[in-house]
Amino acid sequence: MRAEPISCLRPAPGKAASFASLPYDVFDRAQARSYVTSHPTSFLRIDRPETNFAPEQDMYAPEVYAKAAELLRARAQDGTLLDDRTPCYYLYRLEQGGRAQTGVVCACSVDEYQDDTIRRHENTTAAKEEDRVKHIRATGAQTGPIFLTYPDNVALDALVKAASCATPLYDFTDGQGVRQTVWRVARPAAVEAFRATFATVPHAYVADGHHRAASAVRVGVERRRARTDDGERASDLFLAVLFPASQLKVLAYNRVVADLNGHSPRQLMDLMRQVGHVVGTSAPAASVPREHGRVGMYLDGAWHELELSQADVNPADPVSRLDAQVLQESVLAPLLGIDDPRTSERIRFVGGIEGSGRLEELAGPEGVAFSLYPTSVDELMAVSDAGLLMPPKSTWFEPKLRSGLFIRRI
Repeated sequence: MRAEPISCLRPAPGKAASFASLPYDVFDRAQARSYVTSHPTSFLRIDRPETNFAPEQDMYAPEVYAKAAELLRARAQDGTLLDDRTPCYYLYRLEQGGRAQTGVVCACSVDEYQDDTIRRHENTTAAKEEDRVKHIRATGAQTGPIFLTYPDNVALDALVKAASCATPLYDFTDGQGVRQTVWRVARPAAVEAFRATFATVPHAYVADGHHRAASAVRVGVERRRARTDDGERASDLFLAVLFPASQLKVLAYNRVVADLNGHSPRQLMDLMRQVGHVVGTSAPAASVPREHGRVGMYLDGAWHELELSQADVNPADPVSRLDAQVLQESVLAPLLGIDDPRTSERIRFVGGIEGSGRLEELAGPEGVAFSLYPTSVDELMAVSDAGLLMPPKSTWFEPKLRSGLFIRRI
């Protein structure tokens, strides 16, 4: 695969900690507005430009995206952002709770996304993709890196270890307690070593950022169609961070359904037993599943352990083996009426980092929550290698990459 060095806008070292922000899509509109109010110099003002307008403003209006472009130019002019025009790699390490993951910041190929060298496991939604397309068009930049992973590679591990012995460019701890460390790799021999070694990696996988990836690719394709020459342009590549698979931590992505689809709690449990699931007695510990095939279910004010029936699982089909898929096919669709979880307004997805208390709060007395065992990186790769798609919101990677540390103009 191709993993090319980048030139970019990046924060001045003294401003990185206050400028970098969590990705745009971890906030709902109210949360984004609140965050920008308390962090007025944050990159989120650019990433979520509707926060600069009144709450009733159409967040997808042209003037909103124009504001993002205006603010980006302003930060490049006032010294917040430096213009680093030397193509180089960056190493990006995130440390949380005693574990670390170190990725290589680079530019990956639009063509390789399209030919399945870079593999994905989720569909995107049209509205979310269109939002990021408009943001890229307006700013002329890729502002949020796509989180990719690759099978562990001893040679790349050695290159990363050697390069991270230098003095870091940035080193700060963010508001979530995650230590963020960045090194710049610009020496020509080191740059060529990284490029050549990544060329031995057969595939990478989109771990997080499917909408950012699809949007960057879409803009790249439309720009290619609009030009008459065949030379490569910046838009033929997209901003990414590549991490070795063994370093990643995946949390569960849980489900909350707002109502019981006309059933009483007892009726719902009886129906689950009829389709072959085993419903355990009430126990607080059931909120955290112990292993694959078990799900915590919060219903009628109590947690129950749900042991999923494997009767309809096809060992040759990596999607059918996923707990999220078994739950969708045997409970959410037939019993709770969630036929399309991507469009239903009755279901909500909750990252595992929010804990069981958040699930209880959202389910309340009328709904039901399901706490899943985390999907593994191996399962993600197996689904992607088979050319299949996971159920929506099957993986929650933690910690999240910060946006605003690397802004790649196209």
